[in-house]
Amino acid sequence: MNSSNSVEKNEKLLREVTVKIGLNQEEDEEGIVIEVLLDSGATGLVMSSEFARKNKFRKKKLNRLIYIRSIYGIFNHEGPIEHTVEVKLYYRGHKERTEIDMIRGQK
Repeated sequence: MNSSNSVEKNEKLLREVTVKIGLNQEEDEEGIVIEVLLDSGATGLVMSSEFARKNKFRKKKLNRLIYIRSIYGIFNHEGPIEHTVEVKLYYRGHKERTEIDMIRGQK
């Protein structure tokens, strides 16, 4: 058995980790269940403005723009963060209220 092939196959499986979570904004609304990508290098939560619009999330304008740079020092091509969305996030019996930054996303 060639162990390098086995390692390569396992590495491909480990590149992305996703989980299903629930999101809503108000206690009395049904909310949605979505699959999200976990990124251990991320320092925050983001959603596209298109996703927020399609799912009728109400956005909140920030007092000032937040400019994001990549690990290479390049500004995010989607532009600065201008809005956030306040939601309740549900995962396996855990729930918390949090804010998710909105990036412009493609239209």
